[in-house]
Amino acid sequence: MARSLPTPSAPAPDQTRGVMAVPAFRKLWRSMAFSSLGDWLGLLATTAMAQQLSSGNYSRANFAIAGVFIARLLPSVFLGPLAGVIADRFDRRRLMVVTDIFRAAFYISIPIVGTFLWLYIATIAVECLTLFWSPAKEASVPNLVPKDKLESANQVSLLAAYGTAPIAAALFSLLALISGSLAGTVPFFATNSVDLALYINAASFAFGAWTVWGLHEIPKGAASKVDGDVGVAKSLLEGWRFVSTSKIVRGLIVGMVGAFIAAGAVIGLARTFVGDLGAGDAAYGVLFGSVFTGLAGGIAFGPKVFEQFSRRRLFGAALTAAGLFLVLLAAIPNLVIAVFVTILLGAFSGICWVTGFTMLGMEVQDEVRGRTFAFMQSLIRVTLVAVLAISPLIAAAVGKHTFKFQNTQVSYNGAAITILIAGIIATLIGVVSYRQMKDRPNVSFWSDISNALKGELGSITGAPAKGLFIAFEGGEGSGKSTQTKLLKKWLEDREHGVVLSREPGGTPLGNDLREILLSHRTGVISPRAEALLYAADRAHHVYSVIRPALEAGDVVITDRYFDSSIAYQGAGRILEPGEVARISRWATESLFPTLTIILDLPAEIGLGRLKKFDRLESEPLAFHERIRQEYLQLALLDPERYLVVDGQMSVDEIHGAIVTRVSELPALSKVPKKEKKKVNLRPDPRKVIAKVKAKTSKKK
Repeated sequence: MARSLPTPSAPAPDQTRGVMAVPAFRKLWRSMAFSSLGDWLGLLATTAMAQQLSSGNYSRANFAIAGVFIARLLPSVFLGPLAGVIADRFDRRRLMVVTDIFRAAFYISIPIVGTFLWLYIATIAVECLTLFWSPAKEASVPNLVPKDKLESANQVSLLAAYGTAPIAAALFSLLALISGSLAGTVPFFATNSVDLALYINAASFAFGAWTVWGLHEIPKGAASKVDGDVGVAKSLLEGWRFVSTSKIVRGLIVGMVGAFIAAGAVIGLARTFVGDLGAGDAAYGVLFGSVFTGLAGGIAFGPKVFEQFSRRRLFGAALTAAGLFLVLLAAIPNLVIAVFVTILLGAFSGICWVTGFTMLGMEVQDEVRGRTFAFMQSLIRVTLVAVLAISPLIAAAVGKHTFKFQNTQVSYNGAAITILIAGIIATLIGVVSYRQMKDRPNVSFWSDISNALKGELGSITGAPAKGLFIAFEGGEGSGKSTQTKLLKKWLEDREHGVVLSREPGGTPLGNDLREILLSHRTGVISPRAEALLYAADRAHHVYSVIRPALEAGDVVITDRYFDSSIAYQGAGRILEPGEVARISRWATESLFPTLTIILDLPAEIGLGRLKKFDRLESEPLAFHERIRQEYLQLALLDPERYLVVDGQMSVDEIHGAIVTRVSELPALSKVPKKEKKKVNLRPDPRKVIAKVKAKTSKKK
């Protein structure tokens, strides 16, 4: 079946109702949904029939099943670009009707003839016809719905195409279970659910032909010419030129190929794998449905569940997880466990799929996006054909093996071993892809998991600001104020615009809150109220000072920011640091510093430098030691974003360490320098005349 897997997402309910209210489109959608259901059912039936025709020969079964998938993919590889051009030259409605009739006829003929050769001939013929039907349908949809509903129409079309796969799997399993009872009244169907599934598939195409024949709204005119005359080889060559220039896109392409290596092995060997576990067509349908159920779940819910992770990290991590589950699937010879593992495998594959397509759309420039997607689609098809051809060879070469351990006997055959190899390859490619696109190279993956569970990761991986944001943190008496001024001067000497601020007190409102928070006259404040007051100050500070300066391209230096609340109110007041972090993240709209500099100093030494003590500085030594340890823990979890400097060094040594790290920031090179004021060397004649007149009047 020559389908490329898109990233379908359910449209908004009001949009769905709007597009489904169009009678012509609603009729076409129903025929598409029924045809897609039948087509998935036909895929299951033809692979099961190939396994049945092998007469129990293990090697022949693997080759036969792989042959079905190759027969479905080959037409799109070689005929796909040409079919779209030819389809535009015919009356679309009649073309769709004729192709549906022929597809129905071919599926009826498969169980009647019942040979390997005709199975492959009919499969190739059906796929060739589909290549003409699909562009005619795609070109017709824009003529059936208003332009503002076209996106919604495409979305529900994708749901019809791919959302019916689990339903088809369940139906195939049901047919396998009821075929025995049907045999009592209709001997023709004795233990043969495959034939019944193929006839239902044929009926779905006949229904499609009847429906489209009545859709006179479909115009006869040719659709606009689509850029479909580029062959596979040319797509590969042109696409590679653009892919090779981007490390991120290379990682995406490599990852997608790895995903389809794994998918090809599973698809090509699933029927044999189920047979090795002692199950039949019903179990095959369940396993097939499990893959697509997991896939749909991963696409629908994965991005929401893992929204805390950067998409670059999530892609490689999801592919690695899918590979590991594939290894687990091959290693455990138990059908029930295999179904659950397959669901998880499909879920992570779905996450990988939707994340990869989303990132390609974001990372690739608009002018080369089409060629990049064409390259990826061609590469995926070639990869699938290669894997579907090679995997049965490996499985057949391995053959059947039985291992005996005392009183236990375990059969481990070629299908499972081939799936194991594919899982290892997918895992390795996932790791490589993850390392290629790792957007925070000095931070461990487990650190990201920890921060995500605490709700703190999303802001770290958020969109960067135009300017450069640097925060200074540390305990009392650590020298932050001195170092912020020195860094400001150093940056200004290099002609950067710098805004120096502090918390609390960076705004008029902040000064009032500072008086409340630090004055002894305030008395005892509830720890939660204190955390909220600091968050209120920070929200206004970001809104009125920090964001405007960053948007202007300036360097912003702040004496205390987000981490002060985590350390002081979280660790110092013994609140939950994750809760305090979430409050500040909401208050700041997820704005994190590019670099946070922590001046580390033992609490006792820092307090000894103070001459006067405000309300926080007067807290016990243990309070300040907890703060110091929390700062160090934050820096340990994310060394890329933090710089810890020994506060006991001299002022010049501390400044030297800070400017060394700041000068290495890639973001600093993007911060524009201030324009030098132009000096007008020619004096203003009016000013000269005025001065002369003034001197003359004084003399008089």
